[in-house]
Amino acid sequence: MRIARFIAGNQQQPRYAFVQQDKNDGKDYLIALDGYPLSGAQVKPTGERFAVDSDGVRLLAPIIPSKVFGLAKNYEAHAKFMAGDIWKTVAPPDEMMIFSKPSTAVVGPDDPIVYPSWSHELNYEPEVAVVMGKVTRDVSPEDAMKHVLGFTCVNDVTARDAQRNDPMWTRAKGFDSACPLGPWIQTELDYAHADISFSLNGEPVKDAAGNTENLIHSIPDQIAFISTFSTLLPGDVIMTGTPYATGALHPGDETVVTVAGIGSLRNIVVAR
Repeated sequence: MRIARFIAGNQQQPRYAFVQQDKNDGKDYLIALDGYPLSGAQVKPTGERFAVDSDGVRLLAPIIPSKVFGLAKNYEAHAKFMAGDIWKTVAPPDEMMIFSKPSTAVVGPDDPIVYPSWSHELNYEPEVAVVMGKVTRDVSPEDAMKHVLGFTCVNDVTARDAQRNDPMWTRAKGFDSACPLGPWIQTELDYAHADISFSLNGEPVKDAAGNTENLIHSIPDQIAFISTFSTLLPGDVIMTGTPYATGALHPGDETVVTVAGIGSLRNIVVAR
């Protein structure tokens, strides 16, 4: 099942929908819902249907989380790529390296990534993101996935120069528009073997691709570890790590993060 958040026509109040493919024309349609899927109450279709690509329909970030956590150095290939720059050593640490982004960093599909005026080195980081579905505290790895609503694409946009120079990563990873999410939440995914790819200005970036089977810390382990120090709420997001190389972004660039089984997240970089 795919769950989207959208606005349509003159109605500017965000709404939720199931995304279904029409067997006749092969297009994706939004089946509007009468409530919020994470409210705990049963939601039902309203009877309204909108083509995803029709005029007046705009997909939004599928969720506005109370918090976003990310994992650094969670693929060996990425740790080696960053060695000598951000990282002092190649070897990943024994414990997970966790950072966070505020909810104000979240933007949706086709929203602009606004290049900060104080940075000169903006980088992309394509990843799989986990969306929590239940209040989660001190959960075991064995039970962790029972608390997950689904998965989405994320671009962990990073001001690399600020990351290198600031003692904390708050500014480097938490500025407005630094967390594009979307295009929707996919509730069913082979999360342990998901292909991640990235294109820049229409060209695939081979060195940015990877697969979650190479995660150092698995997704259930990530959820379990984070839940030992922070209560995860429905809608909270965990960025699971970028698989290999990252690269520079410039105003005018088109970024597309694709996760097989979910879809593609497109954003354009703009100057502030």
